Amino acid sequence: MRNLKLLKSLRSSELQGPGSPQCFSVRADTGSLLIASQYSITEYDPRAGQVVSEASLTADSFLPEDGSGVVVGLQDLAELESACLATASGDVVLFNLNTCQLECVGSVDSGLTSMSWSPDEELVILTTGQETIIMMTKDFEPITEVGIHQDDFGEGKFITVGWGKKETQFHGSEGKQAAQKKIQEVQPAVAWDDRRPRVTWRGDGQLFAVSAICPQTGARKVRVWNREGVLQATSEPVNGLEQALCWKPSGSLIASTQRHPNKHSVVFMEKNGLLHGDFTLPFSKDQTKVKKLLWNSDSTVLAVWLEDMTAGEDGQVNSYIQLWTVGNYHWYLKQSLDFGRDPQKAPVCVCWDPERPLQLHVVSHSWTSITYDWGWTTERSPGLDATDNANVAVIDGEKILVTAFRQCVVPPPMCSFELQLKSPVNQVTFLCRPERTNQLAAFTADGRISVYSQGGFIKLVESLQDDPLALRQLLWLEDELFVGVSSGLLPTSSTLLMLRPVQDAADTLAVRSTVEVDGVVVSMVHCSQTGTVALQLEDGQIRKLLWDHPDPSVEDWRDSSSCSINFPVSCVQTALCSISGEEHLLGLTDRSHLYAGDTELASNVCSFAVCNDFLLITTHSHTCRCLRLSMLTVKGLQAALASDGGQNDETLRRVERGSRIVTVVPRDTRVILQMPRGNLETIHHRALVLAQLRAWLDSLRFRDSFECMRKLRINLNLIYDHNPKIFLENLQTFITQLNSINHINLFLTELKEEDTTSSMYLRPDSSPVQHQPASGQKKVDVVCDALRNAMESMDPNKFCLCILTAHVKKTVPELEIALQKVHELRENPPEAPGAVSAEEALKYLLFLVNVNDLYEHSLGTYDFDLVLMVAEKSQKDPKEYLPFLNMLKSLEPNYQRYTIDKHLKRYKKALLHLSKCGEEHFHEALQLVKEQKLYSEALKLYPADSAHYKALSCAYAEHLVEQQQAEQAGLLLWRCGEPVRALQAFAGSSSWRNAICVAQQIPLPPDQLALLARDLAEKLTEQRRYADAALLLDQYAKVSEHLDT
Repeated sequence: MRNLKLLKSLRSSELQGPGSPQCFSVRADTGSLLIASQYSITEYDPRAGQVVSEASLTADSFLPEDGSGVVVGLQDLAELESACLATASGDVVLFNLNTCQLECVGSVDSGLTSMSWSPDEELVILTTGQETIIMMTKDFEPITEVGIHQDDFGEGKFITVGWGKKETQFHGSEGKQAAQKKIQEVQPAVAWDDRRPRVTWRGDGQLFAVSAICPQTGARKVRVWNREGVLQATSEPVNGLEQALCWKPSGSLIASTQRHPNKHSVVFMEKNGLLHGDFTLPFSKDQTKVKKLLWNSDSTVLAVWLEDMTAGEDGQVNSYIQLWTVGNYHWYLKQSLDFGRDPQKAPVCVCWDPERPLQLHVVSHSWTSITYDWGWTTERSPGLDATDNANVAVIDGEKILVTAFRQCVVPPPMCSFELQLKSPVNQVTFLCRPERTNQLAAFTADGRISVYSQGGFIKLVESLQDDPLALRQLLWLEDELFVGVSSGLLPTSSTLLMLRPVQDAADTLAVRSTVEVDGVVVSMVHCSQTGTVALQLEDGQIRKLLWDHPDPSVEDWRDSSSCSINFPVSCVQTALCSISGEEHLLGLTDRSHLYAGDTELASNVCSFAVCNDFLLITTHSHTCRCLRLSMLTVKGLQAALASDGGQNDETLRRVERGSRIVTVVPRDTRVILQMPRGNLETIHHRALVLAQLRAWLDSLRFRDSFECMRKLRINLNLIYDHNPKIFLENLQTFITQLNSINHINLFLTELKEEDTTSSMYLRPDSSPVQHQPASGQKKVDVVCDALRNAMESMDPNKFCLCILTAHVKKTVPELEIALQKVHELRENPPEAPGAVSAEEALKYLLFLVNVNDLYEHSLGTYDFDLVLMVAEKSQKDPKEYLPFLNMLKSLEPNYQRYTIDKHLKRYKKALLHLSKCGEEHFHEALQLVKEQKLYSEALKLYPADSAHYKALSCAYAEHLVEQQQAEQAGLLLWRCGEPVRALQAFAGSSSWRNAICVAQQIPLPPDQLALLARDLAEKLTEQRRYADAALLLDQYAKVSEHLDT
């Protein structure tokens, strides 16, 4: 969806030679022009306006002195530092560019009709007056000579496999009569055809094509030859085929023209001679003739040079040059140069520059040379608010194809709407006024400006234009102010024209003031926020236009420290933006370097756009970066573009290879990309999305945020995590704005403990960190409880399902409470209209929770009605659960609950209920305690003086002994009245003091006490507790021993 925009034009009329130009060529190394006339050959430098070298062609009799001579070919040979020239009389002449000497290197007696060098300048093709082709090397050594007209098709002849005759084949909708159709006879070439052969080479120099008049039919036929001079293919008979011929450098198609009974077309052939596509020229059948077709060096633009066939009242004819491009198999007329009827201004030589793909050279009858430099641009509306429709205008001849991307994405060549004009459009510009940026103005080839708004056509104003594209870089600053650029008084200067309507004639623009600029202006951009207009000169210098002053002027671009800032090289795309509060001019070169003033930001950028506070770029590494300019300095921007980005870097995303930014919808999240093949893709860049969401959440626009996050798959936890305090304070606003049970449930079910602002969606560096509430509760529990309380206070019947979700979603799901609420709905159905029934609530719970888990939890409520209700909604077989439920119903209540809890493995509750079942179930309780090791819980359920307590204590003591905790077991036995067993436990754990105390309490006889003391002392000695052993023996064993310590 790009247009061609004229960057600059160089007009030079200082050269005045004898005769009129007939051929010319461009020197790739110096940029000078080689022009040959019927008298001389001249090397001319249009930049300096000087003749570099010149030689007469009549002095050495290469051409006759009467001016009747014709030059049929001219080619610059960089390796030989010469120019090769061929004359119609048959001479091939070398013009030495250093010595200005002419040398005849060959001659053909029958004369020459054309000369064409291969792209690598290794071979030259000459066509002679005898209808032959001579192929020679660069040293002019003949390789081969063959006749142009061959009876054979060529080496690429099609093979017939013999699948029946034409009469027996299927002919589709044409029916069987198609088999009897005779081949239409080819009409002879038109009368104005010069009947000279045309030669064109493929870009790689392996093949060349020759278009010549067939002697038998009188019509043109195209033949394709290889580098060795061997015929490869012959074109099919094409009625109305004309003389223009040019092979696309990329090698895919050969372009020519064809005149149909009702139209005039440019047609394309494949290398096998078959037609493959065409487009119609915007003229009637017999209005114009195509003099030449020219592909530019990168095969992106096809130039068509035309001339009227019928002279006007003054006896003169109009001349045109049209530039066509193709996208999505549609041909667009991008530029139309109308040279008028003045024969002195009519072009006689046209060619593309061999080095610069979008530079076109034109030489007129009056020896005036004009060099046009175009650049690719996307004309998008410059608005920054929601009133801007993100319009993109595409030039297509007399139509402007406008697509409003805010409303819809329409793939080219289709569009939202078309604007039909009366003349081909060359420039489009949008109004730079806030809230009115959808208005556009079109500058047409006839020098008029047409203004359009959303309501339709507004007005047509006249402007001044003497030559084609004399006014360029048109900018619409105010309703009645246009700024344009024209060539200055000197080739190295420009003039800025401030165009306003004439007071007495509102439909005519007049130059109210002019500003002379010392340099050639190649771009002019406006910033809607600041009103600044920045100019870029061809050498990269930056200027600021003070257009709103009484006397407009131009000054140097300076930074905050008053230093002059310029681009290191000229940029093909520029845009104004604010980085950290300072205005900068961004520029992208044709070598993919992005600059902010004199600072290089990146070196692999293929497109960029500035929208609001964001810079978006696409790179040759197939990524799209989106950076917030207000949060970065120039060095920070440079570092951000140089980094590869982390795992959760919101500024980076992958895109398809070769993607270019078409536009960014202001105050939205949509970025429109165009792929190399022409189709469009819409992406929602994560950085734009998160910035929009943060702004919405700060302004409490919860519904907009939720819808955006839901559509673009952003984690809904961000609604809470962005600012927990504000969210909890505005829960009723959140619920009211969503106003949807499903949306609230979706939010609750996506809740996670993870803080998304520190993991998935990192906060911008400048934004304050919002801490979670320091209540000690988990995030999910806080949100669920807060939302549940808010909904219960607002309308518990309406938000019943949401309340159930809040119970279930908690860290520890409150399924029993949720089931109890369902049971309450069943017992007391609400009478409010639209209230949820118990059946619906239970069905929803089954959607949230596994049916088996819900069944188990319902069983844990001991409510058999609720259990049956859940079981009926599940897929369980009644034979599975009915016998079990019937068995439970037959049990005593406490034992029933014990059985249920044991089934659910809730052993503590089971023990509690079993302890209430009486003496007969104590053995079962003791067994449960031993199996599940619930000793501490069991001791709390029985009185300390009961036999059950003593039995449990003994069992606990045995467990402690097994766990190597004999001392604790001894204390427990001692407390429950088992001193003998306690003594054994203390003795086993070497707890001698407890053992002596228990022994004295029993009491033991003195001799047994002394024996116990000796045994304990022996154990203490083994444990190296000599002091305790000595004390024990001294006081209780009545023995005085010497102990080694």
